[in-house]
Amino acid sequence: MSVSPYIFFDCTCEEAIAFYQQAIGAQLLFKMTFGEMPNEEESSEDCASGFNWPDDKIMHANVRIGDNEVMMSDGNMCADRVKHTGYALSLATKDLAQGQSWFDNLAAGGDVTMPWGETFWAKGFGMLTDKYGIPWMINVEKPM
Repeated sequence: MSVSPYIFFDCTCEEAIAFYQQAIGAQLLFKMTFGEMPNEEESSEDCASGFNWPDDKIMHANVRIGDNEVMMSDGNMCADRVKHTGYALSLATKDLAQGQSWFDNLAAGGDVTMPWGETFWAKGFGMLTDKYGIPWMINVEKPM
C-alpha cells in the first residue's frame, strides 16, 4: 500500500510543475490536459454545475519527487476554491547543503513560516508556504 498526495491548483498546475522541477528536481511522469480528455468524459452527472475548464489546463499529472509520487490537477471540477491547510509536504535528506538548497528554492516568491536553522532534532529545518500556496517542511536529520 502507498499513500500519495493529490494537490489541486487554481489553474497554475503547469507552472507549479515547472517550478518543482527546477526547485527540487521533480520529474513529470504523466500529464493530461482537459482538452486531451475523451469527449464522453467531458460532462459528468456528478458535476451538474457545468464547469468549463480551458483545454490547456491540467486535468491530471503525476510527478515524482524523490522516491514518491504526487498527483496534481488544475482543479476539482466540483469543488470550491482550493485552500491548502491542515497538511504540509515534507522533504528529508541527510545532506545539509541539499536541505538548505531545497528550502531556499521553494521559498522563492513564497512565505517562510519557520526560518531555516538548526533545531534539537535536526541539523537543518525550516517551514514555508511556496508561491502556489503549498506548505512544505524541509528536514535534515541529526544522527541519533
